[in-house]
Amino acid sequence: MQGRPKGGKNNYHSKEEKIRIVKEMLKCNLSPLDIERKYNISHSLAGKWRKDYLEKGENSLANQKKPGNPLCKYSNKKNLTDMEKLEYENMKLRIENERLKKGYLVKDSYNKN
Repeated sequence: MQGRPKGGKNNYHSKEEKIRIVKEMLKCNLSPLDIERKYNISHSLAGKWRKDYLEKGENSLANQKKPGNPLCKYSNKKNLTDMEKLEYENMKLRIENERLKKGYLVKDSYNKN
């Protein structure tokens, strides 16, 4: 397996699909390499799923929400409602506040006299 093509998207596997594949691995005594050939899923990923399932159970195979830039949902919209404008401004101020606590300089703050 060569990995994803440049610019391609990551594959998504639901919790149910992961559980089904892991149970098949355990029931039929398949190796992660067998799973790679059969489902075109990286053998290291299949091995990680099996290990997580055996150590932590089915819930460990649930997809985690990815942290993203929370400002994107507001900055990409053209027409924001008044509530969205307030939420956007509030979020920007919180981020600025956190940066100041950590000692980062805010843009143009060092140019003021």
